Amino acid sequence: MTRIENSRSAGARRTLPQPRKAPRQARSQAMVEAILEATARVLAERGYAGTNTNRVAERAGVSVGSVYQYFPNKDSLITALHERHGAQMYAAIAEVLAAERPDGLRGHVQAMVRALLAAHRVAPELHRVLEKEFPFFDAPREQSEADGGIFRQVHGLLQLHRSEVRADDLALATWMLLQTLESLVHAAVIEPPPMFKPEAVEAAIVQVLMGYLTAPA
Repeated sequence: MTRIENSRSAGARRTLPQPRKAPRQARSQAMVEAILEATARVLAERGYAGTNTNRVAERAGVSVGSVYQYFPNKDSLITALHERHGAQMYAAIAEVLAAERPDGLRGHVQAMVRALLAAHRVAPELHRVLEKEFPFFDAPREQSEADGGIFRQVHGLLQLHRSEVRADDLALATWMLLQTLESLVHAAVIEPPPMFKPEAVEAAIVQVLMGYLTAPA
């Protein structure tokens, strides 16, 4: 989930660099995942200027030819990292929403906030680089399969708890919820406020989201 709206607009105005092909077999899928993980580490450590396919291949333990087999350049690797991040956020939200929550809508919202905070804290420096320095390698929201899946999942959650949600337009409420959630999670992880405890920030994010969803119009 990754991704703020202005980065989407920027991505929509340009053709994103794409992989040469998608891996089909389990072995090639594992190699591509190793290449992307290596890209993430090199990019976080060295930034864009210090990242190249040779360093990525060395970190991944593969030949540079193996990298070029799937990715024509480092820009296509960064695009793939954005896509992988979106898929990870989709999986995190899907897992949360599939579980039973005894405290209803609030329980699901709290679980979403907690899951996304945890997912972003795994590699905060990478997320900072992707979101702050390279948002233009992020696909437009309407073209992202992961973003579409997240939207449908959360829209379904609001429909399930329709009696609690005070907004008339559930699609708009879903958009507002996701935009606010994304912005606050990024702020909490990419530029964490040192004066507040993480659990206090998490609780405040839940309070903001629930206030919007359930406050009288």
